[in-house]
Amino acid sequence: MSAQPFTLPPLPWAEDALAPVISKQTIEFHYGKHHAAYVNNLNGLVAGTDMADMSLEEIVRKVKDQPDKKGIFNNAGQVWNHTFFWNSLAPSRTEPSKALAEKIDEAFGGMAQFEEQFIKAATAQFGSGWAWLTLDGGKLAIETTSNADTPMAHGRKCLLTVDVWEHAYYLDYQNRRPDFLKAVVGQRLNWKFASENFEAGS
Repeated sequence: MSAQPFTLPPLPWAEDALAPVISKQTIEFHYGKHHAAYVNNLNGLVAGTDMADMSLEEIVRKVKDQPDKKGIFNNAGQVWNHTFFWNSLAPSRTEPSKALAEKIDEAFGGMAQFEEQFIKAATAQFGSGWAWLTLDGGKLAIETTSNADTPMAHGRKCLLTVDVWEHAYYLDYQNRRPDFLKAVVGQRLNWKFASENFEAGS
């Protein structure tokens, strides 16, 4: 059993690749400090337990309803959420697959309407949390979760996410969360990643 079962995964792009929407400085802090700390914390919490041999998904689902394991849930969830978030972003605007685009039209009335509804939901998320595009029972939905929670823990397929914790945007946008969301949703969402997740989950 490894004493350090989890490692900080590499970013899918260079630290300056999302600028000017998300600066290199923000990525350095967000990935290099916050994400790394969750990995280190999780390793410390699961060392010497059966969870050291589990996947992140298995850990999150196992402990989500165990109050005495809240620290493990929070850190495992945040490691998973952040890794998923980095993959949900791309250096330039991308487009969904034809199949996913049709589902977006069906669920939201079109991409513009999806973006409007997603930004509205993410802006309204009180405090720290996440906004998600999910697939459940063949239907797309926009969801928000607080803190480290994730729809994955509750059996739903995640297609993409945006982090709305303040550390995700404060260096670049201060308290202007809507400006951060408009820029990210309009210019940096990785629809190729979302399409791959959609194909795998449909």
